[in-house]
Order: sequence, then C-alpha cells, then structure tokens
Amino acid sequence: MSYIKRLDAVMDRSPIMPVLVVEDVATARPIAEALVAGGISTLEVTLRTPAALEVISEMSKVEGALVGAGTVLNPKQMDQAMKAGAKFMVSPGITPALVKEALDRDVPFLPGTANASDIMMGLDLGLRRFKFFPAMTNGGIPALKGLSAVFGSLGVRFCPTGGITEATYKDWLALPTVACVGGSWLTAGNASAEEVAKRTKALGLR
Repeated sequence: MSYIKRLDAVMDRSPIMPVLVVEDVATARPIAEALVAGGISTLEVTLRTPAALEVISEMSKVEGALVGAGTVLNPKQMDQAMKAGAKFMVSPGITPALVKEALDRDVPFLPGTANASDIMMGLDLGLRRFKFFPAMTNGGIPALKGLSAVFGSLGVRFCPTGGITEATYKDWLALPTVACVGGSWLTAGNASAEEVAKRTKALGLR
C-alpha cells in the first residue's frame, strides 16, 4: 500500500477524528470504548498532558480503535508516540524535519497547514494530505474553498481542525477536498465516558 493510500485509510475510516486531551489514564479506555461503540474509531490523542503516552497505550488496547498522536512537534515526540503504540501522527504545523522523520519511518502523518505556502512546502516534500489548522481562525470554510480551488486538482485532501462543532461539521464534510474533520466537542469539559457515549450516539453514525 502506498504512503498516500495509508493516509487515506486513516482519514476515511471515520468522518470525525476526535481531538483528545486526556489528563487521567484511568479514563482512557472507557472513553475510547465509548467513541468506538458510537462509530468513531480514529482517535487523536494530543501530546499536551503528562499522561498522553500512557493514554495512547491504553486506548490502543481497545478493539476497533486506531490511535494516533496529535500535537507532535518534533521527531523525538514522534518516536516516543510510536513506541507508545500510535499508528499515525498529527501536527499543528509542518517542518521538513517532521516530514522526513515520518517518511523515513513510514508512519502516516498529517501536518498542519494554514495557507498556500504551507501546502506548497508539503507538496515539495512529497505530501498530498494535510490538516487545515486552526480552521476557523484561518478563515473557515471560505478559506478552505479558496485553497481547494488552487490545490484540489493535485489530489490534495484535508482534515480541518479547530473551532469545528457538532453544528458545523457536516458543512465541512460537504467540501469535496475534506476527508474528515477534527473536533474536541465530543470530550469537551472533561466529559465522562457516559457523556462521551451520549454525545457520540447523537451523531447517528451507528
């Protein structure tokens, strides 16, 4: 399977990729189980908490969950996340060092892009799949439509993240170049596993 097809397998697996900031390892598996049961199986665990690597390890034990690491800022963090069991990487930005590390290690990687220059850098480095971040503060749907008009013919696809809500995610998914959306609303407010299950079920994915 080609590198791009491996990324597509991550992005097409679930229309929503929850952005998970988990402080307590004990809640990791119940939250992952609630999401998977509701039809959301691609889980991005951000490296923003001391417990993040343990959370990745615990969530990876949940049947049906594909767990990746988010907020990956450098090759060292990528290495640590892979050792913890992460199967894909997401970053808020794009650097040649991160892209090289991902390609060398053949791990699916979604770098963050905010403008045409970011995307052009990614194209030069051999990528065609990107995170659009932060989506709302960078112009929202009109901005991504503009970028898609320029780069869509090259087969570029996006996972917009940042400010997307339950009320707006379908509008983003309706864009031809959007494969999935990232969102934090499913677990916002330190939601319990029960609350996460309720919010996920409301999406009607299953």
